[in-house]
Amino acid sequence: MTPGAERIRIVRGPGGQVEALGRLDTLAASLLRRAGFLTFPTLSGQWVRLPFDMGGEWENEHASWAADMLTAARYPITLDPTLRAGPQFSASSRARSATPPASGLSAVHRH
Repeated sequence: MTPGAERIRIVRGPGGQVEALGRLDTLAASLLRRAGFLTFPTLSGQWVRLPFDMGGEWENEHASWAADMLTAARYPITLDPTLRAGPQFSASSRARSATPPASGLSAVHRH
C-alpha cells in the first residue's frame, strides 16, 4: 500500500450488483478474492464483483468482510453504507465460525 493511493470503493452498482471500484494491486485483488469477489476482464480493464443472486445479507457480509480486510491492510476504502453488515457479523464472529469446536482430539488433514 502506497501513501496517497486511490481509494477503493465497494458499492452497489446500477444493476444491483456489488462491485469494487478503483485501482487494485495484487494484494488488494487477493483480499477481495478471499472475500468472495470475482474478476472478469472487460474492454476497459477488469470488473470485480460479488456473485449475483446470493441474497442481500450474504452480499453485505462479504462486502463488509472485504472492507475490513482492506482497511486492516491500510488501503483507503469506502464502503457503501447500505452494504455494511449488522453488528452480529464482526471479525470475532467470523473467527468463531471458522474455528472448529474443541473436542479434545486433533485432526491432521493431508492433501
